[in-house]
Amino acid sequence: MKKSITPVNHFCPQALFVYGTNKEDGTPNFGLFSWFSGYFDKELGVMACIGDEKLTKDRIRATKVFSANLITEEMLPIADYFGNTNGYSEDKMRISVEIEKGRVLDVPILVNSPWIYELEVDRSIVLDGSDVFFCKIRNVLAYEPLCDETLSVEQRMNTITPVLSVGQTYFRWDGTSLGNWGEPMKNTQRNTH
Repeated sequence: MKKSITPVNHFCPQALFVYGTNKEDGTPNFGLFSWFSGYFDKELGVMACIGDEKLTKDRIRATKVFSANLITEEMLPIADYFGNTNGYSEDKMRISVEIEKGRVLDVPILVNSPWIYELEVDRSIVLDGSDVFFCKIRNVLAYEPLCDETLSVEQRMNTITPVLSVGQTYFRWDGTSLGNWGEPMKNTQRNTH
C-alpha cells in the first residue's frame, strides 16, 4: 500500500561534496552540498544545484570555477561545520583544515578528500530559489588506491568510506547513521587567532 505525500527528496541518497571557492581577497571558502550529479554533452560533465543565497554560490557566479571535494567519514565533522556555518560570517574559515590549491584551476581543495573535481562552469540556469551549474571537468585528483582497477568498486568504496545524506541525516556507506545535520561539527577545532 502506498500513499501520496508532500514532495521531498528523503529517499534519494546523495553523496556529499564540499565546494571550494576563493573569496574576493583570494582566501579560501568552503560549503557543503549534496545536489551534485553527472551529465554528458559531448564529454562527461557535472551539474551542481545550489539553493538559497550563499557565499559559495556568489563566488561560483563571479569566478566560474570551483572544486568539489568528496566527503568521507573522517572528514564529516569539518564538512558538517562548512554546511552549517554561514559563509558570510567573517570568522567561518578560522578553523583547522588542510588546504591546497588545485592543480589546474585556481581553486582551493581539501587535502584529505580522496576524490576532487576541479570544475569550470560552462553554463547555468537560474531557477526560482536555486541555480544549476553545468560544469566542465578540468581535472580529477584521485587517491591512488581508487585508480587500482584490480580492486572492485565495492573494495574501493570501502577504502574511502564516502558519506551520504538522506533527509537531514548523514549515513555511512553501509547505511548506518552518522548523526543529524549539525551534530558532527561539534567535534571541530576552531582557531582562536
